[in-house]
Amino acid sequence: MKIAAATDSNSGITQDQAKQLGVHVLPMPFIIDGQMYYEGVDLTHEEFFRRMEEGADITTSQPSPGEVTDFWDKLLEEYDAVVYIPMSSGLSGSCQTAMLLAEDYEGKIYVVNNQRISVTQMQSVLDARDLIKKGYAAAQIRNILEETKFDSSIYVTVTTLKYLKKGGRITPAAAMLGTLLQIKPVLTIQGEKLDAFSKARTLKQGKTIMMTALKKDLETRFHDPEARHTWLKIAYTCSDEMAQEFKETVAEIYPDANICIAPLSLSIACHIGPGCLAVACSGHLKELE
Repeated sequence: MKIAAATDSNSGITQDQAKQLGVHVLPMPFIIDGQMYYEGVDLTHEEFFRRMEEGADITTSQPSPGEVTDFWDKLLEEYDAVVYIPMSSGLSGSCQTAMLLAEDYEGKIYVVNNQRISVTQMQSVLDARDLIKKGYAAAQIRNILEETKFDSSIYVTVTTLKYLKKGGRITPAAAMLGTLLQIKPVLTIQGEKLDAFSKARTLKQGKTIMMTALKKDLETRFHDPEARHTWLKIAYTCSDEMAQEFKETVAEIYPDANICIAPLSLSIACHIGPGCLAVACSGHLKELE
């Protein structure tokens, strides 16, 4: 069977990157000051952050059922089946919607609910593509990705509390106190949701907290202390120079690791704002080693 690896733009994969990588991406909608925009189509990262810093009212949205099925139908003109990897069901209802819609496709659409977003979701898409190349069936790929769904972590240092307050994730009083104390929270995404992990006073301290958490994960969860069998990713909002510097720091500690840099997806950026830095890890699939 000819199988397509597909995802949504919450993975951080742009339309141009999708063509280069041999995967397919459904653009996610955002509502900015009451008008609908689509990530990577008529909304760039630069425009998104410009509007954000101007104080625009920005909210995330879900693609309509018709947009999802149109995306699948177009793929099925060329492919026999689609492995579709949406963002975590714990962070959006779009995964459940996709699973319901797939019931009408009689085994042609395989929705993967593997609890990932942004750079870890991106890695799942690349893994799906490579499993297709190795001859795995669509149902097998879905099972492999769901069985390994918790083999990933993201740690994010947030430089401002403004957008967490705006999104209702912390109270105005907590945001005011945190700003006065110059607190920069470190957040984590472990499967289903974005949670508080620790607190830092400086970006440097935030990096240290993230690297300590990464070290613990590699040693105790992945049993791979040198990161030889774990993908490491540096993610960021706005400052690629800051991300490059952090990558060099990580590479000194884990010289044998495969490390890449990618922007955090706008679905996360919407809640944490510009100037953020993250480190993520995802275990290699044994089927691909």
